[in-house]
Amino acid sequence: MALLHHGYTDYIRDYELIIQFTADPSTGIETSTKRYLFTHCVSANARTSVPPSTWAYSLDERLIEEQLADDVDGYVWGVRWQVLYPGIEIIAGSESAHAWEASVGVPFFEAVIESNGHTLNLIFSDLRVEEVCPGYAPFVLGEPFRDGKIPL
Repeated sequence: MALLHHGYTDYIRDYELIIQFTADPSTGIETSTKRYLFTHCVSANARTSVPPSTWAYSLDERLIEEQLADDVDGYVWGVRWQVLYPGIEIIAGSESAHAWEASVGVPFFEAVIESNGHTLNLIFSDLRVEEVCPGYAPFVLGEPFRDGKIPL
């Protein structure tokens, strides 16, 4: 599984993960891309899962490029995806989720999402999973922002 994107939606209430699933070509299983939408996400914390020792030699700006120069070494940020492993875990008995549930009056859950690039911790109310169509863009700059003005 590859985590291709994560972040709040453009309407800033829900948090999404775009995940691509692949299998060995010999299985005949088609690659699919899904959107995991964590609705009513009241807390989203992201931190690096890249160790400091790796960060220390991964600061070169060339590491954000897809094509690397031969003389650069480090964590290759430019691959533009993360290995989603060990994956997603729901935290049973989460005190944070319980506190939100008591305050808002609907069920809340806590999830930890671990990849080789980031560890995410989300508090949310529901989860929707849907197929992503080719060309999906999590955020597109709209017309009102093109002139530099924020609509009021």
